[in-house]
Amino acid sequence: MNDPALDPFSDPQAAVASPTRAPSQTASWRPLPGRLPALDDWQDPPVNRWAFTHLSEIVATATISRELSPHRATTNLGALAERIPDLEARLEATYTDAFLVVQQDHVVAEYRRAGVRATDRHLLMSVSKSLCGLVAGTLVGEGRIDPTAQVVTYLPELSGSAYDGPTVQQLLNMEIEVEYSENYVDPTSEVQTHDRSSGWRTPLPGDPANDYAFLPTLRGSGATGRFQYCSANTDVLAWIIERVSGLRYVDALSEHLWSRLGADHDATITIDRTGFGYANAGVSCTARDLARIGQAMLRDGEAPGGRIAPPEWVAAILAGGSRDAMQYAGWIGQFPNGSYTRQWWCTGNERGNVSAIGIHGQNLWLDPASDSVIVKLSSWPLPDENASHREQNELLLDISRTLSAPGS
Repeated sequence: MNDPALDPFSDPQAAVASPTRAPSQTASWRPLPGRLPALDDWQDPPVNRWAFTHLSEIVATATISRELSPHRATTNLGALAERIPDLEARLEATYTDAFLVVQQDHVVAEYRRAGVRATDRHLLMSVSKSLCGLVAGTLVGEGRIDPTAQVVTYLPELSGSAYDGPTVQQLLNMEIEVEYSENYVDPTSEVQTHDRSSGWRTPLPGDPANDYAFLPTLRGSGATGRFQYCSANTDVLAWIIERVSGLRYVDALSEHLWSRLGADHDATITIDRTGFGYANAGVSCTARDLARIGQAMLRDGEAPGGRIAPPEWVAAILAGGSRDAMQYAGWIGQFPNGSYTRQWWCTGNERGNVSAIGIHGQNLWLDPASDSVIVKLSSWPLPDENASHREQNELLLDISRTLSAPGS
């Protein structure tokens, strides 16, 4: 494809229709990773060919819903309510917005608080990380990412940072020492600077302009072998996905994950000023579509539209990671045999529960023993309190234990 007017990866200025080509014959412009239209040029050609159907990525938008907002909670807890009589009260006490239990492809329980529709997309917070891990797994399976290679092999922009030396697998398992505070309520923490650079908070003077600019600023020994939860790791992984695929991260999510799920609805992801998706926290989707990811995980990665991850990748997640590497006291206190691998939390308990977890109470909980998936989307007042995690994990375990094994 040598004609820049027809090449979607060419410089946008080169795609302006020539005097010999009518504007209607010019191919639609689309952004490369790291480049979005600005507020001052999105209405101009050729950028408007793309911007007019992607306006929500440039200008704040609101949804005009086709459904009336429910005035009461939607409750259909079925037999679970008989086995756990205080189930609804526990859901309400843990600030549940949407709750869903799917066993062997059948919905066995559902709850939504008043005001939440079945079609409402809910922010997943760090459940988003686990989705990124699945996309990475697909690219590893295709031979496009080598997990044993150093991060800087793919991203030389990170030379001299905390990521200069560690491997992609250590990135996946969060076994990299980074000077990064994950204190969500501390304005001086790196995670809040990360939020500001990614468009989640109002930027302060001196903040990096975007996520690409923020990640190279991170320092640390890079020493590996011990678990350190660090949201920046996932965004580095998403950057690698962009580099090897040639797609923006949002488009890689679509191609390798969402388009294969048989989802009822599109998902969304927040983006920074360059259009880079906030991979570590920014995905929103419906509870039912999130459950489809869990169902595919329990089917060795197979979804209605194809695989969302290679079977060996899924098997490695369900088997759990290094228990010796796990250092997070809150997790060890609840799951002494727990671990973290490929952007998923592994309980190491007797049921083999594996979970994708986000602050403020987001959870995609897999129960292989009963072939079940539990989705719990919440809005806790505090982001990351051990007592809230413990209360929620106890509820999810109680539900799992009431579910019969397949064929029993």
